[in-house]
Amino acid sequence: MNNLQDNIGTLQQSAEFELYFRQRLPQSAHPKACVVLLHGVGGSEMNLADLASAIDPDILVVLPRAPLQFAPGQFGWFRVAFTANGPSIVENEAEQSRLTLIRFVEQLQLAYGIAPQNTVIAGFSQGGILSASVALSTPERVAAFAVLSGRILPELAPHLADKERLAKLHGFIGHGENDPTLPVIWAHRSEQLLDELGVVHLTRLYPIEHGISADMQSDFLEWLHGLLVVH
Repeated sequence: MNNLQDNIGTLQQSAEFELYFRQRLPQSAHPKACVVLLHGVGGSEMNLADLASAIDPDILVVLPRAPLQFAPGQFGWFRVAFTANGPSIVENEAEQSRLTLIRFVEQLQLAYGIAPQNTVIAGFSQGGILSASVALSTPERVAAFAVLSGRILPELAPHLADKERLAKLHGFIGHGENDPTLPVIWAHRSEQLLDELGVVHLTRLYPIEHGISADMQSDFLEWLHGLLVVH
């Protein structure tokens, strides 16, 4: 953990930004792109430190801490209960986190001089949910998003951008075929929605449960680096 902590950096707390965050600074003083990685519920920004460390060293990687604290070291973007009828969320918390992240991404872009077309937002589980929520509602703010073992909230429907605004957006869906927390049907639903919206996307399924496997990480990184090279 100490090596990862040194690589990622200390927790940033500034009135300039909506959220506390850590960052993996790029080798260059002028980063060519920014990737925002969002952790899942009950975790913290350090959960994605391994993934952050694997991203191209010329890219700024930012790991924000979710605003809701449930216990020491346990944070989330919104409260959720897993019921027999599927996940039940506290919708106003999810909406507040969506709006907070939109502002946070804009603050990062202004602070580091990075354009929206060179910004990607991605996350695991609940973090993936928020990545999709931000990108599909404000596609002008990011070039692409990735949902790793997550879903697209049905509650996002009133906030979805129209097809014209979504035309340049790219997406990545990675999901475990044996996921007991968010069953793979959620990946199929996400793919169907993105097809309907005309969003260019790549979907990959893996023989895993709820998590990020080595293959999922590898596919995500290949997609990410290819996309940012294109842009």
